[in-house]
Amino acid sequence: MPAPARLAVPFRPTLLALLCSLTVTAHAAEGDTKALVLDDVNVNAQAPTPDALPPVYAGGQVARGGQLGVLGNQDMMDVPFSAASYTEQLIQDQQAENVADVLLNDSSVRQASGFSNQAQVFMIRGLPLNGDDISYNGLYGVLPRQIISTDALERVEVFKGPNAFINGVTPTGSGIGGGVNLQPKRAGDVPLRRYTTDINSEGRIGHHFDISQRFGEDNRFGARINLSQREGDTGIDHENQRSKLFAIGLDYRGDALRLSGDFAYQKERVNGGRSSVNLGTATHIPDAPSADTNYAPKWGYTDIEDTFGMLRAEYDLNDNWTAYAAGGAKHTREVGRYNSTTLVGNSGASFTTGSFVPHDEDNTSVMAGLNGKFNTGAISHKVNFGLTGIWAEQRSAYDFDLTQYANNIYHPVQTPSPVGNFAGGDLNDPGIVGKTFNRSIAISDTLGFFDDRLLVTAGLRRQQLVVQGYNYASWGSGDRKSSYDESITTPVYGVVFKPWEHVSFYANHIEGLAQGPTSPTSSGGFRVTNGNEVYAPARSKQTEVGVKVDMGTYGASLGVYRIEQPSDGYCNIDSATTCTYVREGEQVNKGVEMNVFGEPIQGLRLISGLTLMDTELKNTLNGANNGNRAIGVPTFQFNAGADWDVPGLQGVALNARMLRTGGQYADAANNLSLPTWNRFDAGARYAFKVSEKDVTVRLGVENLANKKYWESAQGGYLTQGEPRVAKLSGTIDF
Repeated sequence: MPAPARLAVPFRPTLLALLCSLTVTAHAAEGDTKALVLDDVNVNAQAPTPDALPPVYAGGQVARGGQLGVLGNQDMMDVPFSAASYTEQLIQDQQAENVADVLLNDSSVRQASGFSNQAQVFMIRGLPLNGDDISYNGLYGVLPRQIISTDALERVEVFKGPNAFINGVTPTGSGIGGGVNLQPKRAGDVPLRRYTTDINSEGRIGHHFDISQRFGEDNRFGARINLSQREGDTGIDHENQRSKLFAIGLDYRGDALRLSGDFAYQKERVNGGRSSVNLGTATHIPDAPSADTNYAPKWGYTDIEDTFGMLRAEYDLNDNWTAYAAGGAKHTREVGRYNSTTLVGNSGASFTTGSFVPHDEDNTSVMAGLNGKFNTGAISHKVNFGLTGIWAEQRSAYDFDLTQYANNIYHPVQTPSPVGNFAGGDLNDPGIVGKTFNRSIAISDTLGFFDDRLLVTAGLRRQQLVVQGYNYASWGSGDRKSSYDESITTPVYGVVFKPWEHVSFYANHIEGLAQGPTSPTSSGGFRVTNGNEVYAPARSKQTEVGVKVDMGTYGASLGVYRIEQPSDGYCNIDSATTCTYVREGEQVNKGVEMNVFGEPIQGLRLISGLTLMDTELKNTLNGANNGNRAIGVPTFQFNAGADWDVPGLQGVALNARMLRTGGQYADAANNLSLPTWNRFDAGARYAFKVSEKDVTVRLGVENLANKKYWESAQGGYLTQGEPRVAKLSGTIDF
């Protein structure tokens, strides 16, 4: 694998360009104060209420801020954190069908898939975020867990770094490198009647209706309905997808009281879905097969049905204080006939196994809080107080076919459908296998000095994590086999300094949490002397410093961070029969992030960024892997995206995007590595009128060169990149 230094060489011009952009912008800020004052007035005018989403930059692709948990909606220039917010317009123009499609625009994010299933996993700053841990208007635990449609979304917001204080601990403990929050669509002041139809190059056809209306006195009541369906083949051989979505968003905008309700039903079916690849006995990473090759058998499928919703209320006690409360729930029914592919040697030979797994989930999530502001002399205060609670119950069963059928990832053959020879639980009525209860209380204060040019944020969150596991039973639920109940307090510190109108320097220290380990009773054939010992939640720590630039129509940022994440630990051998479990081991991720976004030149919209990362493993077992890089963390991630209005051709725009990702290791010993990969996307759109109706036609091609590559080694297994697919869509406002 090439050394990180050599990988970075081609990007020296890019680095210089981004740094120059930041420098020039900072100097320009000193002279263009009039434009900035006008811009600030405009921002305030667009955000009259605490629940109003932050406005967007020129070009409409990226917003100026987002929702930061207990802190509420914030302008990014006023908070000591790094975040990005992608808009409905970007989703439409890029024909982004799910959240994964949107996050391709962020240079801090790369993607993988779950082992054997179709779950989408997002690597933020080199650390995984599971779909289970994405929040919905600030609430955890109420969204579909594997694939999330974008058809009913207004914003996709990305928070960079641990977020235990911002949102509380995630349901499954992932998201140490960052989190994602989704904002549902709301009815605007102008009635909307929109129909979109789309088709891909494999014949997959979709339909989407988006209808909204405000009514009542002063248009206080609003309703927005989204109804969509897509069905057909993907670019991967014999892979077929069918998706359905119905979502309704209701809201009330009173003088002091604001109410909203979001209710949705989503169903996803994937037949023959290509799975990830287990490394098995490989001592060298084989080349990726042709981009459209499917080494998953045709009998595999995933069927996921989600019903979910939430209610939210906000009330202005006076001009300075606002109380809020929200609650939501979801029911998931998931069933699949899954397959797994495991490599045998280095030639592409493999074996396939199968399983049948039904899985149900019922989650309930609540939050409440109080946001206020006041002054003590010349010092301003923004105070936040919040409570959260999540109750989750998982029911599952399994039937594994452990027979290893010979296969090959380059020349796959159809293996027999699994018959099952190792089962647990009731396949027809799965019993309870897990319960989770997380609750927390948070308080923070942001102090403003020198007319809020210096902002200091400090806060604490006290969290309790309760996790119970149950044995599988042939009927009903089995006996409880484990219980975890621990509490911990996490702080946050942050500073923002605005020496010029356009520039914010920031620094933060923030922490993340995940359930701590429970030592096993046996390990590698040894008896664990301290088995079943429960450890405190794993505390991750981030320190970050950086600078942000806001020029009104576009922005830029530069940040440097360090994340320390503890490992679960390992067992030290004491004798011929015993070992002692120790809580040791740490992964350190260090990185530099640079981003440019917005419309720096009229008619030219940019979303570009570069992330450089270095990782190190510490205190590993017997020191064997000390100093090695962590699994699945690329040396760099580079995005360059542009959207350009063609001069002289009214309504015509061209767009292009490049993704470049550096090498990464697939094992802790750093013997197996994935090479650097590139992906190019391109597209065009034409907006015009027919009988006074707005019409937009869009064409996009993903993976233009049909590049074959291993996209990720997250978790120690290989995820292959998607093949070339062309998408054509037409939208009419009627």
